[in-house]
Amino acid sequence: MKALALLPAFALVGMTMACGAGGNGMGDSGNGGTSAAPGGSGAAPTAQKDDALAALVPAGVKADGKIVVGQDQTYPPNEFKDPSGTVTGFDVDLATAVGQVLGVKMEFQNSTFDGIIPGIEAKKYEMGISSFTVNADRMKSIDMISYYKAGTSLAVLKGNPEKLTVDTLCGKNVAVQQGTTQVEDLQKRTKACTTAGKPAINVTTFEAQTDANLALTAKRVDAELADSPVIDYAVKQTNDQLEVVGEPYDTAPYGIVLPKDSGDYGKAVQGAVQKLIDGGTYKKILEKWGLSASGAVTKSEINPAP
Repeated sequence: MKALALLPAFALVGMTMACGAGGNGMGDSGNGGTSAAPGGSGAAPTAQKDDALAALVPAGVKADGKIVVGQDQTYPPNEFKDPSGTVTGFDVDLATAVGQVLGVKMEFQNSTFDGIIPGIEAKKYEMGISSFTVNADRMKSIDMISYYKAGTSLAVLKGNPEKLTVDTLCGKNVAVQQGTTQVEDLQKRTKACTTAGKPAINVTTFEAQTDANLALTAKRVDAELADSPVIDYAVKQTNDQLEVVGEPYDTAPYGIVLPKDSGDYGKAVQGAVQKLIDGGTYKKILEKWGLSASGAVTKSEINPAP
C-alpha cells in the first residue's frame, strides 16, 4: 500500500477515476483498488426468493445459475474492495439481494466505468450496477432500472482555502472520473468560463474515483466533482480533511443497466427491486451504508424519465 501511514483511508480508496493514471491509489498498478476504508458494518440484509419473478428471468441468463455483473469497483461506498480484496458496497448488497429474489447468484466483475455499457452491448456482462445516472443518451443503447437518487457534489480541502463554489471553478484544477456525468458538467462549465473571457477549468480525469480523491487530498488539484454519496463518504473516510461545498445539484436516479429491450428480464429486475423496497430490505441496505434517506426511491421504474 502506498504511504499507508500518511494517507487517509479514503484517499487510498478513491483515486483511479480522474486521469487515466492506471493505478488504484494503493501503490500498485492493478485496476480498481483495494480499500483500506471500512465498509458498512454488519452482515448484508437478505431477501427471499419470489418464484413468479424468478420465472421471468430468461433461460439464457439463468441457465448457469448466475448473473454476470459489470462494475467499476473504485467508487466507495457504492462499489469497492475491502482490505481483504472482497468486493463490497451499497450496489453490491442491493444486487445480491436482487439475485436472492430472482433465485440466482451475482458474479461481480471489475471493469473501467466507461467499459461497462459496451460490455453489456457485447454480452460480456448480463447486468451493470455501478452508480449509473439515468439519462436519455444512455437509454438509447441500454435499459435502466431506477433504484436510488443522487446528485453531484463539490469537494475541496478542509476550510476551502480557495473559497470555491461550483460557479467559481474557472482557472482551477478539478479532478473527476472519466465517463461520468460530471465530465459533461465540467465541459459545460468550461465553455461558460471561456465564453465569459475567463480561463478554462483545468480538468484532470482519472480512470478510477479513488485516484480523484487522492489527487485532492495530496493537493494536486483544487477540487473534485462526484456523486453526492461518494463525496459524503470521502469526507468521512479522510477524517474531515475534505469538506463539501454547498448542496448536491442535478439530482437524478441511479439505474441498473440491462441490455436494450430487455423485456421480461427487465420486468424481473424491476420487480425484484420493488419487492426489496416494499419489504424493507432496501431501507436496511441504505442504513448499513449510511446513505441519505432523501435519496431513497419508493418506486422502481424501467427507463424512467431522466
